[in-house]
Amino acid sequence: MQPGDTQADLVIVGAGMVGSALALALKDSGLDILLVDGGPLDVAPFAADAPFEPRVSALSMASQRILQRLGAWDGIAARRASPYAEMRVWDGAGTGQIHFSAASVHAEVLGHIVENRVIQDSLLEPLRDSAVGLLPGLRLEQLRRSGDDWLLTLSDGRRLRTPLVVAADGALSAVRRLAGCETREWDYLHHAIVTSVRCAEPHRATAWQRFTDEGPLAFLPLDRQGDDHWCSIVWSTTPAHAERLMALDDTAFRAALGDAFERRLGEVLEADPRLCIPLRQRHAKRYVEPGLALIGDAAHTIHPLAGQGVNLGFLDAAVLAEVLLRARARGEPLADPRVLARFERRRMPYNLAMMAAMEGFERLFQSDALPLRWLRNAGLKRMERLPGAKAVFVRQALGLSGDLPELARA
Repeated sequence: MQPGDTQADLVIVGAGMVGSALALALKDSGLDILLVDGGPLDVAPFAADAPFEPRVSALSMASQRILQRLGAWDGIAARRASPYAEMRVWDGAGTGQIHFSAASVHAEVLGHIVENRVIQDSLLEPLRDSAVGLLPGLRLEQLRRSGDDWLLTLSDGRRLRTPLVVAADGALSAVRRLAGCETREWDYLHHAIVTSVRCAEPHRATAWQRFTDEGPLAFLPLDRQGDDHWCSIVWSTTPAHAERLMALDDTAFRAALGDAFERRLGEVLEADPRLCIPLRQRHAKRYVEPGLALIGDAAHTIHPLAGQGVNLGFLDAAVLAEVLLRARARGEPLADPRVLARFERRRMPYNLAMMAAMEGFERLFQSDALPLRWLRNAGLKRMERLPGAKAVFVRQALGLSGDLPELARA
């Protein structure tokens, strides 16, 4: 160890929602943990009447349980979270439609729509009061092996030495790139336009999704001080169409949005500024290397079709924390490839299955072939008449299937 190097048991790179959740899950472990992020890691003052942040997540029941046990859910509820109990999906090019209800599985809600900034700040609050060392405003510049450790060089020149690095630094992960982790990836050839809109009619605590010829359009319920006319929209469409939509003035955009949504909630009365995000799917060929683990978007990115991205990430964090805590209790080295492989074995099959399902679903609804149009409309109609099949889908949406970590169990 060189003079001036900082030693830690674990370095987490990326203090977004998933990285912060992992740090919180391990905060009482006795490990010396450092959490590095390029942002300021400040908790912003919250105003109940503030405009909505454009990026939101559809938090599942499993994610809610994880956040409750990490001490972050109270902060979310004190700011704003919009529960939804129903989901309505229909094919804009046909007659097929399907309705899902939380009541069908004796649940109160299917999930909550929450702004990413609200989730992030609610995780940072308990983190700032913990023993986890926060290193804000610092980028990872270099990463290399040094004996049995990793040596990380940060943008201010300081060096961190640790046996275990966790990459939670997003889809363009610097850790993944510097460590040479390979990925499989492809462009969806779609962009997502996201913003918040106010409609003439209330959303009725329902998530709405229409499959258009250009791509899926979702209206996700928001609530601001009791006003239930607001929705977060995610409009996945071709790059050329997205460019045209982004060039429209506010009035023309609201009209185009209303047309695409068949005005299920009446006219679109207001629209906040829009963001346009290129969509690309990535999946790391391995989630672990010696002394290294990838979680969240650093390991996998998924189409926003079902809003499952952050839910997969929270489950990654909860499973990795569980694996590490059990290994520590048995006296095993946390960086041991055999320990980290337990995390990969539990998470990779689930994530791949979810990604494959979303990919197949998206391709099915993007096809203009007449036989496939008939098939998807007939399939939607048939499933609508099968309560048992719908209940399986609802449990999947709640995140309560598969190998759940303890933090996500009832």
